Amino acid sequence: MSDGSPGLATVSRHRVALLSDVRFYREGLGRALEGSTELELVCSAPVTAAAFELVSLRNTDIVLLEVAAARMPAVIQSILSATPHGKVVALGMADEELDAVACAEAGAAGYVSSEASVADLVETIVRVARGEFPCSPRVASLLARRICSLAAHGTTNEVRSILTAREWEIVRLLGDGLSNKEIAQRLGIVVSTVKNHVHHILNKARVSRRAQVAGRLRPWNALQQRVAR
Repeated sequence: MSDGSPGLATVSRHRVALLSDVRFYREGLGRALEGSTELELVCSAPVTAAAFELVSLRNTDIVLLEVAAARMPAVIQSILSATPHGKVVALGMADEELDAVACAEAGAAGYVSSEASVADLVETIVRVARGEFPCSPRVASLLARRICSLAAHGTTNEVRSILTAREWEIVRLLGDGLSNKEIAQRLGIVVSTVKNHVHHILNKARVSRRAQVAGRLRPWNALQQRVAR
């Protein structure tokens, strides 16, 4: 029981949505997550356009997505379009290079294999909320090899040089949900300059909405940093 002491802070939990077309999967995983003190399950629904809007309305932090591997990239992009500040964690797929890279390129902020435990999933959600890009060691190895392969054909250099250092800063702040005014204050520049940067970023990333920017570029930025270590 609380003693009413003013110095006690309320623990903020990460707001999580679970999207899957399999009802018993949603119900089972939902019950498993209910015991977590770090997470709050705010939405559990089939994978539909209506669910994407519901996720957005409920200010979801993390969207857990379970669909067939072939559908995963397109669904990730749809969720990120409808949910500007949300992050998607792909669930339950095999540790295959094609699936992992496709999820990363589509904008997934994390990846949990079909062999992971509920504890692994909770840890992944918390790390994604901190801005990390977690995945299993096997997937990390596959992604690293994929980047090296792309580098041999010049693709990685193109990705690295697509934005300036300042533009990468703005991408990270967009991913944190900051407005143009807030970004300007954080970087010590005027709002019109931020608008120009955002315009250039949209063109370079080949997207039409700022909500899509962080999702499209965050995984590549994170993976480059992991390979460089």
